Amino acid sequence: MKTTVIIGGSKGIGFAITKELIATHKVVVISRTAPELEHQNLKHYTCDVLTDNLPELETVDNLIYCPGSINLKPIGRLSIEDFKQDFEINVIGAVKTIKHYLNTVKKGNAPSITLFSTVATKLGMPYHASVATSKSGVEGLVKSLGAELAPTVRVNAIAPTVTNTDLAAKLLRNDKMIENIKDRHPLKRFLDPTDVAHMASFLISEKARSISGQILEVDCGIVNFKL
Repeated sequence: MKTTVIIGGSKGIGFAITKELIATHKVVVISRTAPELEHQNLKHYTCDVLTDNLPELETVDNLIYCPGSINLKPIGRLSIEDFKQDFEINVIGAVKTIKHYLNTVKKGNAPSITLFSTVATKLGMPYHASVATSKSGVEGLVKSLGAELAPTVRVNAIAPTVTNTDLAAKLLRNDKMIENIKDRHPLKRFLDPTDVAHMASFLISEKARSISGQILEVDCGIVNFKL
């Protein structure tokens, strides 16, 4: 049974991935709060990835970094500190995690690293300057590390559109906003966390053994279709 480490696996998309994998993987969740789930295959470490020392682990086959931010403001209201904070959580946290576990990951069974981007890096969406900037850094990291670590470790990212999590609650706070967001997507829906978890499960599996350095859009058609 492979060991998958999920940073931020107690809430939102990370929790959906935890639930997706728990029956078939040894899942190690590293997060500030414990997931509301108990299973013989689950181990949790309480840790803030930005400020605390990450736990030492003997085995890491798959590393999934889920923390992110949705800091949507006009550029005039975004402070330099906003940009720094978004970069810290999206890029520096991922780099810190990868550097800490890389030697262990390299020894893993068909190892992989999965990060998270956003459709906003491709679409040019208003009020997304800070998050799109930091997630573009994530995409650059994926490309560079994918090349550097080949053929031993596969590195990919998932770029979801709006997903029904607490992080996106402000975007989905009433029926009108929900319908507007659905209408913007060619498939007339937005994402449930399980949609993203399915993609993560695929990317770390043997079925994706030939995929590395990719940014996989899970987007309900919004990036590539104009209807």
